[in-house]
Amino acid sequence: MPAPLAVPALPALRELVSRHAAAGRPDTCVPGLGLHRADAPTQPIAVVYEPMLCIVVQGRKRVVFGDTVRDYDPAHCLVVSLDLPVVGAVREASAQAPYLAVSMRLDRTDLAALLMRMPPARDRETPPRGLEVAAIEAPLADACLRLARLLDTPEDIPVLAPLFRRELLYRLLRGPQGPMLRQIARGEGRLGQVQQAIAWIREHYDRPLRIDALAAHVALSSSSLHRHFKAATRLSPLQYQKQVRLQAARERLIAERGDATTVAYAVGYESASQFSREFKRLFGHPPSEAARRWREDGAPI
Repeated sequence: MPAPLAVPALPALRELVSRHAAAGRPDTCVPGLGLHRADAPTQPIAVVYEPMLCIVVQGRKRVVFGDTVRDYDPAHCLVVSLDLPVVGAVREASAQAPYLAVSMRLDRTDLAALLMRMPPARDRETPPRGLEVAAIEAPLADACLRLARLLDTPEDIPVLAPLFRRELLYRLLRGPQGPMLRQIARGEGRLGQVQQAIAWIREHYDRPLRIDALAAHVALSSSSLHRHFKAATRLSPLQYQKQVRLQAARERLIAERGDATTVAYAVGYESASQFSREFKRLFGHPPSEAARRWREDGAPI
């Protein structure tokens, strides 16, 4: 990871996040903006990241997707362009120096609308990537700070938040992650085809997955689909489907309080014992015990 440049906005952003962030409650009154705080390192938690920007302003976090590990810390940003199953953990935090971060959801429609007003860019064809970590650039941090400062003047949010959000998206599109986000916004290139495959899997996760049919749906051969899908997500399509099924099962166990066997069949498993084994492997506990812990301690975020 390249050494970060000095970014003047980061101390002010850290102070603002410190004042407004509360552990376990990332949402804010600014649409799409999240603030994150942890007062101690956390155990690895399996989640699905939606497309987003995340800037760490204090502490350190690790994200694992497939066989790839990425650490990010102050002055680095994480950009996720696809719905990605990952395992995340706060690695550095304390009561005196908590982990602090700011995030913003990325909407493909907003990116596409902004691209229509920008000069066309000629991007080289590169291997598709669904997640990148890079040193943050000063203009991006400045835009993020302007958006986050609206938390101090909530009466300005309806008018100014859309403007500052658009500026932040513009800085992302102009930065190192621009080629990745442009493919997603336009639905073009290999990453666009992987995005289409992901959307199909997430919509039909409880059905048997036929790779040849999915490949035809996104206009790729089966071998090309497997290669490009794994390059972007670090998972095969079948591995991705399993992760989505298990995440859906977790939500059902927490919200509906169903028994493990019923939930297993509902998310597409044909074997309750296989479901229990794979659930424990991902989440660390059998389904019933995990559901009890999450109801007592709060569902993992």
